[in-house]
Amino acid sequence: MKNVKLWLAALVAVFALIVAACASNEGDTTGTTGGTAASGPTGTTSGAPAIPEFSTITDGVLTVGSCLDYPPFESVKNGVETGFDVDMTNEIASRLGLTVEWVRADFDTIFTAVAGNQFDMVAAASTITAEREDVVDFSDPYYNSLQSLTVNTALTPDITSTDQLGQGDVVGAQKGTTGKDWAVENLEPQGVQVKTFTSSTDSFRDLEAGNIVGVINDKPASVGIIADLPDLAIVQDIDTDEHYGFAFSPSNPELRDAVNVVLAEMIADGTYQEIFNKYFPPDSIPDEFKPTT
Repeated sequence: MKNVKLWLAALVAVFALIVAACASNEGDTTGTTGGTAASGPTGTTSGAPAIPEFSTITDGVLTVGSCLDYPPFESVKNGVETGFDVDMTNEIASRLGLTVEWVRADFDTIFTAVAGNQFDMVAAASTITAEREDVVDFSDPYYNSLQSLTVNTALTPDITSTDQLGQGDVVGAQKGTTGKDWAVENLEPQGVQVKTFTSSTDSFRDLEAGNIVGVINDKPASVGIIADLPDLAIVQDIDTDEHYGFAFSPSNPELRDAVNVVLAEMIADGTYQEIFNKYFPPDSIPDEFKPTT
């Protein structure tokens, strides 16, 4: 009987050790990924941080808000979304095991919309600012930008700087943009009227028609917009130390973190540079976005 009791005690002890080991394994979820990605994220680099679990509004889909009228970052050609932001978004979604659904939105309301979970992410050449960070969470920066002054050289060939603008002059800017904010802060004290537009391209059409004397807008987008408008020219770069980021609802930090992981991978493995070279001069890529592997 004594031997039986000893045998049972030993069996109980072994069983307890097995249960403890299983419980330890079940609690270790470090590195699990893609709550909504049925096949799991792809393209992770060896040694890179694990992609955290995340969720999206629709399972397996990254719903993205954008103006889709801001070349070369985002526009629609022949019914297909195209541009730097579009290619970046498609690559990010692919690495997260998601497909992309684009939602057209006005820029002046796009951040409150994503904060209200109308879409998962904003990809719209959006400058990271403290004011916007009160409403949304931004990804790590993915682009450095300048503001610029564009004029109609056929009508006002002598204007080469905002310093020459004054009382009675009207400049255009897109609603809700940092270009508009800069114009209000720096040009209105000079007596310049700032006329706002829902669409950035509309401001350039107004400039082409001679209704305004200039447009304040992000330089990279301005270059793309005026490519087919020979009377318009960028005459001044305005350095405001701006960086673009993808925007997310503060209620979904896991998705932002997942995007940051694959964005870092894309920069490190050279995918970012390949996309950049499609839309901008290759020698203009900043060192911070050059590949490291």
